[in-house]
Amino acid sequence: MQVYLQIPFRENLKEYNHLKENSYYFKELNRGVIDYKRFVEDMKIKYKERVTDKINNVVDNMDLISSVLDVLK
Repeated sequence: MQVYLQIPFRENLKEYNHLKENSYYFKELNRGVIDYKRFVEDMKIKYKERVTDKINNVVDNMDLISSVLDVLK
């Protein structure tokens, strides 16, 4: 893998661990099939770190809290 691709992975531990867990990304990054930006997008989808995922999580938590409060009434 090129040095300019290795640096961002070393700086972000979560991305580095995702790369180690899914070693097929090494081949795709080396061959130029995907780039670093696409790798980060795939990682965010897998770990549910997108903005929409966070909003859905907050909405689900609010629904849970409201249902618990309804039961307590």
